[in-house]
Amino acid sequence: MTSTPSAAGRTGPGPGLLAVLTPAILATVTASDMVNLMLPTIGAEFGASEAELAWVVTGFLLMFSVGIPLYGRISDRVSLRRLFAFALLTYALGSLVCAISPNLAVLVAGRIVTGAGAAAIPVLSIVAVTTLLPPERRGVGIGVVSAGAGVGTAAGPALGGGIGETLGWPALFWIMLAVSLLLLLPALRVLPDDTPRSSGRLDLPGGVLLGLGAGLVLFGMTRAQVSGFTDPLSWGGLAVAVAALVLFGVRTARVDQPFVPPGLFTHRGYRTGVLVAFLAMVVNLGGLVFVPLLLVEVDELTPGEGALVMIPAGLVTALLSPWIGRLAGRVDARVLVLSGLGLIGLFSLFLSSFTGGSSVVLAGVGILGLSIGFMLVMTTVIGAAAGELPPEQVGAGIGILQGAQFLGAGTGPAVFGVLVSARRQAGGDALNPLHSGHDGAAYSDVFLAMAVVVVLTLAVASRMPRTPRPRPAEGSAEGAGAAAG
Repeated sequence: MTSTPSAAGRTGPGPGLLAVLTPAILATVTASDMVNLMLPTIGAEFGASEAELAWVVTGFLLMFSVGIPLYGRISDRVSLRRLFAFALLTYALGSLVCAISPNLAVLVAGRIVTGAGAAAIPVLSIVAVTTLLPPERRGVGIGVVSAGAGVGTAAGPALGGGIGETLGWPALFWIMLAVSLLLLLPALRVLPDDTPRSSGRLDLPGGVLLGLGAGLVLFGMTRAQVSGFTDPLSWGGLAVAVAALVLFGVRTARVDQPFVPPGLFTHRGYRTGVLVAFLAMVVNLGGLVFVPLLLVEVDELTPGEGALVMIPAGLVTALLSPWIGRLAGRVDARVLVLSGLGLIGLFSLFLSSFTGGSSVVLAGVGILGLSIGFMLVMTTVIGAAAGELPPEQVGAGIGILQGAQFLGAGTGPAVFGVLVSARRQAGGDALNPLHSGHDGAAYSDVFLAMAVVVVLTLAVASRMPRTPRPRPAEGSAEGAGAAAG
């Protein structure tokens, strides 16, 4: 996506852009799992089974995974202001439907509409930062926006449980409705309305096949968390997903202007970054899901208390994010990604060795280390990808990158969930010799498996090309000084 210099100069360097994007991505990411702790209450009110309640989460996630690559591609053709406004209004409409829903079917429909709007916010936020901010400020911008996603992921269950228990679950959606409407006018003010200069037709059938494949992968993985991979809906969804993705690949090879430009993957740094993003998210979501479960099942905390242990990690990474973003603009990307993965692997081993029947503080330390390492990896990968791609491919490239990241979010908990179930049935001590006692052995093995995935990711990341230190644009110091003032 390209913008005119005047638009970039008017909106990019100032703090207004990040002041809109950060709370927007914080709200939408929080919405993805804020209802998790309230599902039993919703089920009791509507007389719904666990399988039916799962659609409250699955419906949102399906639209989220389908929408991310679509919005990324469309952002190469439609102005950021119009797309962002459409996303916020759609999100507000879905939140309203959820808040007033008289039964589970209406609630699920509202969550689907909410997901359709929320999917745009992360990808458009990154596109806005990478296209509107000058190169020397881009890393900080990506770090700040990514921090919003990190805080939302960590704090969503705790905030949802606390607010839901105090004010009732509809209050969650009334709050999100208010937030989205409050952000609408500032977004219209700071985002440019310049129409991107993109030639050719949009390959909508290709986009539908890609979205269908991604959505069904996530559905199959989500279903596997509940019923295992032997469930017909699980393996059936994955089989249809594979078929859709194969058809997408065939179409991409045959049409003149495919939905995903093949030129994207001629950039070694970009294609490596996509795989690193997927694998790193597998491990990150594994930690975010199984550390609270460990605290509840082994340390006997309540769900709310277990979620609260996660909040310090989100707050610390939010405070560190500007520094991480600044570092990403000054240090070789491969070095930072390998360092971040090293942290993730180290603290995965830490969780495997020293949690389970021990102090909950150790679990908090472990997830903090994972979160800092993940922030270091993703801020660097996104910045490097945006810097390597030509302007007309940034929207599509970021959409695919974030789509891979989100698929990792669905894959990690499902695969590790199967491992936990298998280890519980088998019994016995943990494979990690440093883990003492029988309590939490299954979780110890999960965290050990996460460390193994990190080793694989390190091998992939070692193929990233070295990146030169970006040079500030002429006059950028004056612009930065004006923005700070």
